[in-house]
Amino acid sequence: MSDMSDQIDYGNLMHDAMRSLIRKVLDDVARDGLPGQHHFFINFDTHHEDVEIADWMHDRFPDDMTIVLQHWFEDLDVRPDGFTVTLNFGDVPERLYVPYDAIRTFVDPSVEFGLRFELQDEHHPDLHLAGDEDLLSEEDQPVSDPEHDDAEAGFAEDVEEEHHDAEIVSLDSFRK
Repeated sequence: MSDMSDQIDYGNLMHDAMRSLIRKVLDDVARDGLPGQHHFFINFDTHHEDVEIADWMHDRFPDDMTIVLQHWFEDLDVRPDGFTVTLNFGDVPERLYVPYDAIRTFVDPSVEFGLRFELQDEHHPDLHLAGDEDLLSEEDQPVSDPEHDDAEAGFAEDVEEEHHDAEIVSLDSFRK
C-alpha cells in the first residue's frame, strides 16, 4: 500500500501527454508538410538550459520567444526530446533547437486549437513573435519582407488577435 501523502501527479502526466501530441503533430509535418491552412505559434522559454538559439535571439528575447511554422521553414527534425528547425529572420536562415519541456504554448489558430503549459510560481509573460520573416516585440514595429503576398500583409498585426481567439487547454483546473 502506498502512503496517504502519495498522489497521482495528473499535472505532469497531462504535460507528458501534451508534449507527445506536439511531437506527433511535428513528426507528421516533418514527413508530409503542413496540411491545408494549418500553422503553428510555438512559444518557448529562452532560459531553458537545452534551448539552442543564436546569441542575438537571446538578447532580443530574453524570457520567451514565439516561432511561427507557416510559410518558410526548413529541415524540421523531430527528436524524442525536442525539435530543430531552420527559420528565416530578415532573409537570414537561423537554426534553432527547442526541447519540448521548454514549450509554454503551442497554438494552431487555423483550427482554434492550443495548449498551454502552466508554470508554477510564474505567470505567462506577454508573447513575443519571431520567425516566418516577421519579428514583433513590445518596442519594435513589425518587420516584413516586401515580397510577401497580399495574404501575408496583415500577418504580424493579426497574430495576437488570432492567438487569443484560440481555445487554450489549461492545467489550472487540475491543480489544487
